[in-house]
Amino acid sequence: MFKNKFLTFMSFLFVTFGASVIGSLATINYKDPWYSLLNKPIFNPPDWVFGPVWTTLYLMMTLAIWLFWHSNNRSKNTVYVYLIHLLFNTTWSVVFFVFHNMVLALFVLILLIGLIINLILRFKRVNVVSSYLMIPYLLWCSFALFLNVNLIMIN
Repeated sequence: MFKNKFLTFMSFLFVTFGASVIGSLATINYKDPWYSLLNKPIFNPPDWVFGPVWTTLYLMMTLAIWLFWHSNNRSKNTVYVYLIHLLFNTTWSVVFFVFHNMVLALFVLILLIGLIINLILRFKRVNVVSSYLMIPYLLWCSFALFLNVNLIMIN
């Protein structure tokens, strides 16, 4: 049993942080000089904040899906929604930083937030801790939405 739980945790960790790596590579390789030259609102966090915040959120997402997977009444469809949500998570970084398309990135972010809310509701039916683990992620993405809108307005 422990071996199975360890392997599923490592699998979910690999998939979740795999999405993170793709998003990070898009950000690192295409962010500057474009992003540095944008006008930013005063509430824009400093660059050093994003790494620790996203690392924590990806770990919480991994724990959420892992706990869900090892719960009674789990659904493979929810795992598919989780994987699709990771695709949209990565897509935002590519659209925003690689293509420099803030408006399309905004639409991707709105879809991502919808998927996160869907996951929270699905998780809550099976494992309430999983749903709670997703709330900081929802809040951060909501802040990112607010930030994205403001970047569009002032640039």
